Amino acid sequence: MTHPKYQRVLLKLSGETFLGKRDYGIDPEFCLWLAKEIIKAAKDGTQISTVVGGGNIFRGTAAAEHGLERTVGDYIGMLATIMNSLALQAALEKEGQASRVLSAIEIKDVCEPYIRRRAIRHLEKGRVVIFAGGTGNPYFTTDTTAALRALEIGCQIILKATKVDGVYDKDPKVYKDAKKLESLTFKQALSDKQIEVLDNSAIALCMEHKIPILVFDLNKEGNIQKAVEGQKIGTLIF
Repeated sequence: MTHPKYQRVLLKLSGETFLGKRDYGIDPEFCLWLAKEIIKAAKDGTQISTVVGGGNIFRGTAAAEHGLERTVGDYIGMLATIMNSLALQAALEKEGQASRVLSAIEIKDVCEPYIRRRAIRHLEKGRVVIFAGGTGNPYFTTDTTAALRALEIGCQIILKATKVDGVYDKDPKVYKDAKKLESLTFKQALSDKQIEVLDNSAIALCMEHKIPILVFDLNKEGNIQKAVEGQKIGTLIF
C-alpha cells in the first residue's frame, strides 16, 4: 500500500472535461472512467472532495456577451454544475464508491445543501464529496469556489485537472517553443498575463492562505492517484 502525501484534497474539474468525446453535454462513458480514476486515488485513504464546473452545458459569461443578463447567466451556469455533479455521483456509486453532492443552491429533491460540518463528516466517513452550485452567488467562478471550499474544509492542496500536462510560459497550442514550468510562485501566476491557470481571485485566496495548487493532465490514466501520492507531475504553484 502506498502512503498518500495528502490526507484531504480538493479536485477541481472543469465542465469541459465532462464532454468526453461529445461536442455538447455529458459523456456517461467518460464519467465512468473518471469515477474509476477518483476511486484509485481514494483507495489508500485520501479524502477526496471535488468542485465541478458547468461549461460543457452553459457559460454565464458567454451568455452575457450575447445580451443575457450576467446574473441570470451565472445562475443557469450554477444549475449546469449540479447536473455534472449528479452525473459524477451516479458514476461513482455505480463503481461502488459512496459519494454525496452538496449544493450551494438548495435543490433538496436531488442533493444536500452545502453545510461545512456535514461535508467534513462525509469525508471522514470515506465518501467522495462533490460541491455543486458554485458559491451560490453570481460573478464568482468555480475556480473561486474551489479555493473557498478547500479553505473551509481544510484541504492541503487543490488539484486542478486540465487538458494539458502543466503550466507553460505561453500558450502551447499557439507557440511551438512554449516551455513547461515545473513550478511557479503565486506572484508569478498573478503577474504573468501569458499564464492563465485559474482566475486571479482564486489564486489570491490560495496565496493568502498558503494552499498550493497542482495543475496536471486529467486525461492521463493514474494521474489523480499520482497527484495525491505527491509524485512529480504537472506544475506546482505555491
